Amino acid sequence: MGNLHATTIATTPFADQRPGTSGLRKKVEIFKQRHYLENFIQSIFDALEGYQDATFVLGGDGRYYNREAIQKILKIAAANGVGRIIVGQSGILSTPAVSALIRSLKAFGGIVLSASHNPGGPHGDFGIKYNVANGGPAPEKTTEVIYRRTLEIAAFRIVEAEDVDIDRLGETMIGAMRVDIVDSVANYKALMQTLFDFDRIRDAFRSGLTLKFDAMSAVTGPYARALFEEELGAAPGSVINATPLPDFGGHHPDPNLVYARHLYDLAMSDAAPDLCAASDGDGDRNLIIGRGRFVTPSDGLAILAANATIAPGYRKGVAGIARSMPTSGAADRVAEKLGAPLFETPTGWKFFGNLLDAGLVTICGEESAGAGSDHLREKDGLWAVLFWLDMLAARKESVDAIVRQHWTTYGRNYYSRHDYEEVASDGAHALIDALRETLPTLKGKRFGALEIAKADDFAYHDPVDGSDSKHQGLRVMFADGSRIVYRLSGTGTAGATLRVYIERYEPDPARQYLETQAALADLIALSRELAAIERYTQRGAPSVIT
Repeated sequence: MGNLHATTIATTPFADQRPGTSGLRKKVEIFKQRHYLENFIQSIFDALEGYQDATFVLGGDGRYYNREAIQKILKIAAANGVGRIIVGQSGILSTPAVSALIRSLKAFGGIVLSASHNPGGPHGDFGIKYNVANGGPAPEKTTEVIYRRTLEIAAFRIVEAEDVDIDRLGETMIGAMRVDIVDSVANYKALMQTLFDFDRIRDAFRSGLTLKFDAMSAVTGPYARALFEEELGAAPGSVINATPLPDFGGHHPDPNLVYARHLYDLAMSDAAPDLCAASDGDGDRNLIIGRGRFVTPSDGLAILAANATIAPGYRKGVAGIARSMPTSGAADRVAEKLGAPLFETPTGWKFFGNLLDAGLVTICGEESAGAGSDHLREKDGLWAVLFWLDMLAARKESVDAIVRQHWTTYGRNYYSRHDYEEVASDGAHALIDALRETLPTLKGKRFGALEIAKADDFAYHDPVDGSDSKHQGLRVMFADGSRIVYRLSGTGTAGATLRVYIERYEPDPARQYLETQAALADLIALSRELAAIERYTQRGAPSVIT
């Protein structure tokens, strides 16, 4: 494929290519429009400087259109002067694995092909996200340059070449650009071995520790098999739905209690293993359920931080903890006890990147089932599962016992998220606008035993780069430490999703074992009343409660 020349092809802009918190996500049919993908990829290269002859990483979660997109991206990259691209075998690379490869190879950046937890298939979703040299998602200043370029693009460059055999390991060339097809798992596995005590986990499995991990027919199947069954000795069959499929086998690859209900039911049954776990479409989210005990992502973040020094990679302790604003305050109490700083950021993993790069935090996470640390610049689902396995092996206690002890020590943050999915966008935005206008009038108002102490529109000042992010979610905070937070999500592809986060802190051990929705009942009712949710969304109840 040497000495190929680049062709310049005229095109016209699309008006809908603004990247969200996790790149550009649209229905497959939209990405398959003539020149749609090509325009966006060319706009990425146009927005970058100094990348000629540099190395990039490319891969995705195996969803429908993944393979076709990779071929187009390779040919556009070659035409734009990229020196080398590392591609996961068969196009498979989890989002954490992309971050790990970028960092270990000191690559210029990477392109992740995924719509994360969104459904796949011909009528499902597809996505493209650009990651920068630290391995994390491009910051807003970069995505804004990309978006502006999409609005003015007039041509893209591409080489005419045969498709690369992405199923065969090895090196090939497209013109002057080298393409390396690499083992999708090896680099990531080596990194995990530096963080956790694999010998201790092996001993625990030999001694009877049991696991059921659902890869949801998505990207983590090959990683989970290699790590849990082959490397650590979990029983054959511990990993289920392990083959990545273009439509995720008809699954919705979101590891929550709706789409992974079978794991919850197993964990609550007499046949429960010690740990039930799952990850999502691209491998950056986690679900943790012990025998008889679901661990909320907010509690999970706090428990990992509180037990961090168990794992070899964190023996030096925790420099700081970061959480997204809607995530419960459970981690705040751990940070306070550790004497470590706590950073509250907007939703979106890119906000953690500066804090991690500056060494200000070690562990970070968000309520939407994402946790990670300074080993990467993405959240990492299998990292969280390995952390729990190492903790179970070291403490020789059940998940339930670990959670109960944590609540006794730190108090419990009852917490729930109510999602109103794919509501009419106009109504959702009208709700937020109306509530934003009433925020200044709420302080001091009482609703039964609840008194509003503060209400605001969350804004964040980045302590590293000095940037400011406004309108990141509406907060209603009560005198007893309870909170209600309202936020419109930017990760869907149809309509709008209103997320309502409801939280109550309970320090009294005698009141820490109520059913969550019952413990939050008055706050749930007030959350709907304050925002007139039914009036604006035409929904009497949320689509999903987690």
